[in-house]
Amino acid sequence: MATAKLTLTLPAETWIGDVSTTYPDAKFRVLAALPADDIGVGLLELTAADLPPILREMDDHDGIVHLDLLRASDDTCLVEFETTDPLLLLSVQESAVPLELPLTITDGDATFEVTAARDRLSALATQLDLFGVPFEVEYVREMASSESLLTDRQRRLVRTAVECGYYDSPRTCTLTELAAMTDVAKSTASETLHRAEGTIIKRYVTDEVAE
Repeated sequence: MATAKLTLTLPAETWIGDVSTTYPDAKFRVLAALPADDIGVGLLELTAADLPPILREMDDHDGIVHLDLLRASDDTCLVEFETTDPLLLLSVQESAVPLELPLTITDGDATFEVTAARDRLSALATQLDLFGVPFEVEYVREMASSESLLTDRQRRLVRTAVECGYYDSPRTCTLTELAAMTDVAKSTASETLHRAEGTIIKRYVTDEVAE
């Protein structure tokens, strides 16, 4: 399994590509989306200084077949929409990659993360190419399971340490008490925790640099 972060440039002929580039300061957050045949149904949170002209343009766009304003404030509104331009949804559906929402779109660019097997990520890239959606990959990061990251002894000790409050602030379990709970010498508990903590911290730093 791997997690990839992608930035897509949405085609200008799609409604979201057209409207979001016309109003580059507006933020479009897709909270829910569902492909149904050739129609995409979604729930969208729109944030902008002046909402009415954006809503009118969305409602008048050929790619929108239905728009329903659910609630609105001065600079944010929630709308339900149906579109004939669900290119991203269709790409995701064809590649069997789960789309992680919310999806944020500004000035024609959509940035999001997907987590899937590498062959499915490759299939998504192929589908985006077929639909004519340019994209950039910001990173691809392998996901390591806790089983492969730590040894069995380290995993059991770290789990017990968390459960008994060793890592709480203030600490509610001492190293001596933790060693007694897990039936190991205090020095063994200390060394095992130190190695486990080092492994976890190194993986965290590696992931942060990858982002």
